[in-house]
This record gives sequence, C-alpha cells and structure tokens, in this order.
Amino acid sequence: MSIAEFPKSSDLIDFLVNKGNGVKGLSQIGLKIVPQKFIQPHQERLDISQIVSSESIPIIDFSNFNDPKVAKSICDAAEKWGFFQIVNHGIPVEVLENVIEAGHKFFELPVEERRKYLKENSPTHTVQLKTSFSPFAEKVLEWKDYLFHIYDSDDESSDFWPAVSKDQVLEYMKWAKPVIVKLLEVLLRRLNVNRLDEPTKSVVMGTLIVNLIHYPVCPSPELTAGAGRHADVSSITMLLQDDVGGLYVREPKGDGWIHVPPVKGALVINIRDVLQIMSNDRYKSVEHRVIVNDSRNRVSVPIFVNPAPDAVFGPLTQVLEDGEKPLYKQVIYSDYFNYFFSKGHEGKQAIEFAKL
Repeated sequence: MSIAEFPKSSDLIDFLVNKGNGVKGLSQIGLKIVPQKFIQPHQERLDISQIVSSESIPIIDFSNFNDPKVAKSICDAAEKWGFFQIVNHGIPVEVLENVIEAGHKFFELPVEERRKYLKENSPTHTVQLKTSFSPFAEKVLEWKDYLFHIYDSDDESSDFWPAVSKDQVLEYMKWAKPVIVKLLEVLLRRLNVNRLDEPTKSVVMGTLIVNLIHYPVCPSPELTAGAGRHADVSSITMLLQDDVGGLYVREPKGDGWIHVPPVKGALVINIRDVLQIMSNDRYKSVEHRVIVNDSRNRVSVPIFVNPAPDAVFGPLTQVLEDGEKPLYKQVIYSDYFNYFFSKGHEGKQAIEFAKL
C-alpha cells in the first residue's frame, strides 16, 4: 500500500478511525511519505534553532513532600515553569515499567483485536481506542494513537478492559492516586486551601483519565507532530515517559522550547488550565508539544486529573479574599472540556473561553 491509496482525506480518516487501523496501521504498511493530512504548517514545526539547551525543568525529590522546603520548591516550579519532575514518589519502578510495556503490547495486537475497543465496539465507555487528537475537527492530524481509560476503583467495568494491559493499568493507578492527592494538597495549600475535602476533590480530581499513548515510528518526523503545541484542560497531569523522549515545553520567558528528558523512575507533573484558573494565574498552564521518532516507537502514560463533568470552577474564594480581582468567570467543566475538543490544538487559546 502507498500514499496513492488515500487520494482523499476521507479515505485516510476511514482507514485511521472508522476501520480502527490508526497511525499504527500507517506505520505498519511501510509508508515512505507522510500523508498530507499529517504535515504541519511550517510555523508549527519545531525548528532546532528554537530549542533552548541551557535550561531544564526542576527535578524534585518527593520523598518528604510535607517538608516546607520541598513544598516550596513544588509550588515555585508550578508558578515559574508549570512543569517539573518528581522522583522518590513511592511508586515501584517495576510498576512503572510494567505499564509502559503494557502500552507497547496493546499496540502490538493485531488490528482485529485493537478495533474491539473503538467507541462503537467497546464493551464499556470506560475504555476506548482513539487516534490523533480530534480527527473529525482538526485541520492537521497528529501522529499518535491512544487507549483511553476512565478510572474509578469502585467501577467493575474495568473487567472489560483489554487483558493485555488491564492489570498493569489498574496497578499503576492504585499507586498513582495517593501521589496525586499529595501533590494537590501541596499545591492548594499555597492557595490557602488547607484541606482537600470532598467538594474540593470533586472540583480538582473528580475524574481520573489514564491513557496509553503510542507514537509509532514516522518516516518524516520533522514534518509531523505527536502532539501539536497546546495547554490542556485538566487540573494537573502526571506523565510517565518511556526512554525515547520527545516532550518539549515552552520556556518561561520567550519563544523557545525546552526538552524534558526521560529520567528513570521520574514522573513529569504539569499544571493545567483548571489550576491556572483556580489560582487566578498564580500557577501557570504552559504550552507543550511532542515530536516523534524515525526509528523507535514511543509510549507515554499520562493521567489527566480532571474535575467532575458537572463541577463548577473559577478563581478560588481563598485566593480572592484580600480583594484581588478575578480574571476568570465560573465555568462548568463539561462546557470547557467540550470546547477544547471541538477543534484542533491551538496553543493556549482554550483558556480564553473562561476569561472575563
């Protein structure tokens, strides 16, 4: 099969989405030329001259997270960088390695097995196979597929998740959730929220989504994007990278991009739009992007820590209690989420939806 097999964009979408082949399927047929629909405009490609090698995001020892100095370093990183890595977080390395391997194994399954988890085929709404970002809305497709999970430790629908990856994802989430709670407690404390009670939990972590993202080998990675530049609509994201690399974040001041190198056993934490809004811009939700590789498949496992769909959020009253003016209105999370996915990645544009 060649690029000529996809004379129209609709043919490509049918192959990728409707038939469930995904970008993995494109990679497997040995394309030498990237389909036009995946080619990023020149201004959206990462140029080597934009890479800032003299800076790096902080790496923080999380073993004593309640230590005031550690808490300060976490909150300072959230304010300046919007990104940091944590080590010594308590999750065993084998749990991390197993969930990365599970991501590889799922996408090594025959397409007949993978397509069982397309939205229209999946035995439960809590697991779905997806491709790109929003393939029916975006102008340019992204070079990735992912297995999407909605996690709830009390929901038995996880029994229907793929056997090749289910146990590894559930084990990882069992360990990861307490770390997420600790991180949010530290971050909220600086915002004068001294207790993560149930109503607050509903707003900051009412829904946990974990994805196994697969970025297949690409014949022309310089033309494409695994993820275009964007900021996300969660509270925070906790990302596990494999050893391939490819994540870049916007530098705090300027237009450059900083590589986030894989560190064995580390988790990448980034602040998302919800926490920027709740903090009234104290914390920064920062643009980031992913480039792909011409020789190795890449797997990453992000946990998106989201509000409950019906949660209403805006600048916290504790942040505004000294008379500070709110920069954002109160927003229903499902409205914000749906707005974000109604179009392709557009940098930091989504947060304008919530501005006063």
